[in-house]
Amino acid sequence: MIMKFFSKSSRSRERFLEAILQSAIEYAIISMDLDGLVTTWNEGARRILGWDADEIVGQPTAVIFTEEDRQAGILQREMTAALTEGHGNDERWHVRKDGSLFWASGQMMALTSDDGEVEGFVKILRDRTEQRENEERQRILMHELSHRMKNTLAVVQAITSQSFRNASSLEDAEHSITARINAYSKAHDILLQQNWLGTSMATIVEATAINLGLETSGRFKASGPAVELGPQAALCFSLVLHELVTNASKYGALSVDTGRIEIEWSVRDGADDQRLNFTWQEVGGPAVEAPSNKGFGTRLVSSSLAAFGEVALDYAPTGLILRLDAPLQKLQYKNYSDAEE
Repeated sequence: MIMKFFSKSSRSRERFLEAILQSAIEYAIISMDLDGLVTTWNEGARRILGWDADEIVGQPTAVIFTEEDRQAGILQREMTAALTEGHGNDERWHVRKDGSLFWASGQMMALTSDDGEVEGFVKILRDRTEQRENEERQRILMHELSHRMKNTLAVVQAITSQSFRNASSLEDAEHSITARINAYSKAHDILLQQNWLGTSMATIVEATAINLGLETSGRFKASGPAVELGPQAALCFSLVLHELVTNASKYGALSVDTGRIEIEWSVRDGADDQRLNFTWQEVGGPAVEAPSNKGFGTRLVSSSLAAFGEVALDYAPTGLILRLDAPLQKLQYKNYSDAEE
């Protein structure tokens, strides 16, 4: 149809067609001859692809394809499809003048003369990069949501199962389950406020104190530099600190008026990386003895932190001491899904 317009003598029709071509700025409209050389290049093509018309006319249309697609003969395949099927679909990455890539969708069609002879082709493209990136982000988010849901259910299942196993009564089990899930939930709230990118050690420690009504108590002291934690490490520390405070309230330093908790963390330069030293120490409580059997809380503390570094539990007579020596990079890892594997 385009070539039919151009073959007419009416100059007004040519101007009308040119106006349409140049006003379609959201579309790259490119015509080419039978050898694949560019013959016309509209304003939309200039905006999307970067070349001015005088730079690209006469050049191979293949320059807008990636090297891989040029080697695979994609342009020729589209021409063949346009001749045999009426159109050649295009849904792939393309190359701008500056070498950057964009995702385009469009079609190629054959251009014929009045007597039906094929004289060239027209290719119409639209930049769909933003749409594709949005779809990819949505796919990743759905995968991430599914993964988090599965992991959350697995944690809740473990909390429930182990709480019942170690409880002396149904009432005790109910209380333990509620408290542990509440601690886990609070950690999720903190992460959601940060778009699930992580949070600081200080924030997690402070939330633990607030959850147990110890935020204004001189019996719960914490100090350390600003340290960011990734999502999985933040959830881990929330559960671990909850268990430690709960045990300290029942059996340790917080079970008597004279006892207190001291939490300290620091960062040091290791041989190959920076490392976090974290210490939980109970002071002024009743004499401590190592338990004959490890309960759920002890196992949770040891196994959870062991995923990040070296854990040491010292049942010193003067009070329980927990130490963690872990690579800071591992604690700060942002990919929740991979950290869970």
